[in-house]
Amino acid sequence: MTRLMIGLLSATAALALASPASARDGQVYVGLGAGIGTAEDTEFNDSDGGLASLDTDLGWEGEGVIGYDAGPVRIELEGAYKSFDLSSLDAGTIGVPSGLNSDNSYVYAFGTYDANGKVEVMSGMVNALLDFGDEDALTFSVGGGIGVSRVNFSDVTAFANSPGFLQDDDARFSWQGIAQVRAPLTDRIDTSVKYKYHRVDSLDVSDSNNRVFNADFVSHSVLGTIIFNFGGRTAVPPSPPPPTRTAPLPPPPAPPAPPPPPAAAPCNQGPYIVFFDWDSADITPEAATVLNSALTAYGDCGTARVMLAGHTDRSGTVAYNQGLAERRNASVRAYMTGRGVPVARISSEAFGESMPRVPTADGVRELQNRRVEITYGPGSGS
Repeated sequence: MTRLMIGLLSATAALALASPASARDGQVYVGLGAGIGTAEDTEFNDSDGGLASLDTDLGWEGEGVIGYDAGPVRIELEGAYKSFDLSSLDAGTIGVPSGLNSDNSYVYAFGTYDANGKVEVMSGMVNALLDFGDEDALTFSVGGGIGVSRVNFSDVTAFANSPGFLQDDDARFSWQGIAQVRAPLTDRIDTSVKYKYHRVDSLDVSDSNNRVFNADFVSHSVLGTIIFNFGGRTAVPPSPPPPTRTAPLPPPPAPPAPPPPPAAAPCNQGPYIVFFDWDSADITPEAATVLNSALTAYGDCGTARVMLAGHTDRSGTVAYNQGLAERRNASVRAYMTGRGVPVARISSEAFGESMPRVPTADGVRELQNRRVEITYGPGSGS
């Protein structure tokens, strides 16, 4: 645990060398923290060179600080309390009381035993820390402090119903090293993780038999803290730029001339050819498609006349084919007038088999000859 915490201190110090930070310049702050700690083995020496040592479990620490941020350096007052339960006692060559003789003299035991009791440390420190980093992001701090710490060895014993070993305290000069990583939560509140190496040297304590021992106490702690910042320098807003004289805006451009009206679509006069099945005057789906195209074109031809020319192939008699051509004209006329073409504008003429599109012998069925041709415009229908 000790090596881990010293490594954390070294890594934090290395990161801090990046760049000095402005942090919370000119602000007073108050911080509260709590965390875990561990104590190194405490060795007790007497004037005869005897030796004993105490080992502790993982403990805890709470602290409060009040400080002032003077720029890259912060100065703070710290009050802290640490507590560690004991885990074992090595009696060494001093021995620990295990009972009383009949004359009330002490009986001492030598060896390593489970221990009861705890060690408490109350300290008041003055710290100085140097900040590095960006006040709007992470800030790294390294520093140290000096002060006074009172170490209390409370109810230290290894045997039940024995006189006990230690119940004493002493206050001595103390010092500590600090590494801290801090981040802002708001404009006024920061949070941090802090490592502390705390040392108290030359403690003098007496055991239950008034034997005087000398000891040093060393601990390592990692704390989470919250920091409240007050006051500080108020940023002066930049002065507004001087007014600039601007030239008057030019008049808006004249609106563009309206576009010329679209040119009228040309009249497609045809012919549009509608084909029929053999011996039929019925409009087929294919014929309807051609007629629909012819009707669309008629819309571009104004009031043009419409001429229908009916034809047949040579598979029937001349008289029969003449009548079939007239019926085909009638079917086309009905289709067009049903879709808005005035009947008065439609003229028709039946040619029967007299004007084949594809010349054939008499009696031959030919699709290209079974047709009605539709034309528009001057001369149509006259």
